[in-house]
Amino acid sequence: MKQLLNVFLTVLLFNSVLAQPVAKKEFTNPLLPSGADPWVIYHAGYYYYTNSMGDRLILYKTKNIADLKSAQNKIVWMPPPNTSYSKELWAPELHFINNKWYMYFAADDGNNNNHRLYVLENSSADPLQGEWSFKGKLTDPTDKWAIDASVFENKGRLYLIWAGWEGDENGQQNIYIAQLKNPWTIGSKRVKISSPVYDWEKYGDLGANSNPPHVNVNEGPEILKHKDKLFLVYSASGCWTDYYALGMLSTSTNKNLLDSASWTKSNVPVFKQSPQNAVYAPGHNSFFKSPDGREDWILYHANSQPGQGCGKERSPRMQRFTWKKDGTPDFGIPVKEGVYLKIPSQ
Repeated sequence: MKQLLNVFLTVLLFNSVLAQPVAKKEFTNPLLPSGADPWVIYHAGYYYYTNSMGDRLILYKTKNIADLKSAQNKIVWMPPPNTSYSKELWAPELHFINNKWYMYFAADDGNNNNHRLYVLENSSADPLQGEWSFKGKLTDPTDKWAIDASVFENKGRLYLIWAGWEGDENGQQNIYIAQLKNPWTIGSKRVKISSPVYDWEKYGDLGANSNPPHVNVNEGPEILKHKDKLFLVYSASGCWTDYYALGMLSTSTNKNLLDSASWTKSNVPVFKQSPQNAVYAPGHNSFFKSPDGREDWILYHANSQPGQGCGKERSPRMQRFTWKKDGTPDFGIPVKEGVYLKIPSQ
């Protein structure tokens, strides 16, 4: 009887071990079925992820960014109705500045012409906890159309980069930079540092019945630091086209970042569609390092078929990238769906 009991306990223990979840060491793209404008930040052992939801702000929390599908997630903020920022919430980003969390996003009242930038603040150690307070609109004195805010620090100074219009009418989106006085206040004039000038930045036909019928686009600026160099990687051409791609500006950490002459633009895209891998319109990216700090990764959205445009078919994907001998990033080509990749190194 005792022997049978031991056998039973052994089998029970064995089955219990088999039932334990096994940490995934590999993953395939896409990370989620849908999710445009993906953003991720790694802090205190956790990845915090968000993407555009349109009517709310949501955060995911996980130790394994490759396993987003099973990550804890929470709606952290819903805009009040009938305000200038109640609708079309785009491209949220989460930043940890001076021991507080800030979420930057673009929103309007239902009319795209009224898109502006807004900021939330949370003093909780965990951004999924605590209370998010509305800090207000983030704008420079021109108060022009603005989307896709991102924040970075250089030489002890905080900077804001975003996509905006020169005037009050749609037709072209440029990249602007300004210095911040604090995380929710611009403290300098805006400076235009990039406009669509190359053919690959000018795919933007919307049709003769649209107003305007064509838009040239530079948007989604993100900063990538490497040694003493700064790279501003942005999305070019309309997201409604398959030619949506990543362009890049380069500068030095020692230059005046508010001087447009300090920035040099690459004359070719640095990441673009791969029809052979069935990846179309890759763009609006963010960057992160592996938990051990040894690997560099790019997170971006893309479509699985041509002609899918700017809808919910866009899904978040990630892949590791390396560096060229000249110190510039080498993003390679978008990886095909279903191909197994190793998770970021621990």
